Amino acid sequence: MLMRTDPFREMDRIVQQLSGTSGTWSKPSVMPMDAYREGDVYVIAFDLPGVNPEAVDVDVERNMLTVKAERRPVAQADSVKVELSERPLGVFSRQLVLADTLDTERIEADYEAGVLTLRIPIAERAKPRKISIGGTSGRKQISG
Repeated sequence: MLMRTDPFREMDRIVQQLSGTSGTWSKPSVMPMDAYREGDVYVIAFDLPGVNPEAVDVDVERNMLTVKAERRPVAQADSVKVELSERPLGVFSRQLVLADTLDTERIEADYEAGVLTLRIPIAERAKPRKISIGGTSGRKQISG
């Protein structure tokens, strides 16, 4: 149902994690996701803990789904001294090529407990259907 567009994305994520670099709008970090089919709906869940729902952007153009999100640092008073900061900040992004069998006009998006869940229905034209077979009562000969 979907294809990853960048096979080296996981390697980039590991390098960013080891180097401590955050994502920027020009080079965003990867966001983890799960994708599965639930009946006649394709479900994609993205982990975005600590991201404000207003900082999430979901676009679909033809069959290309793009999800971008930004986690900004929490505003701190001058008296606060940070002892440890491990949670990644910056921009997170994921692009997926969706199959033609999905109805991108009816995508539903929910955000709860740091998880963005997209539900994409299977298009009616892609669902299996029964074809009735008509018969003729007699044989006809074609002359020409």
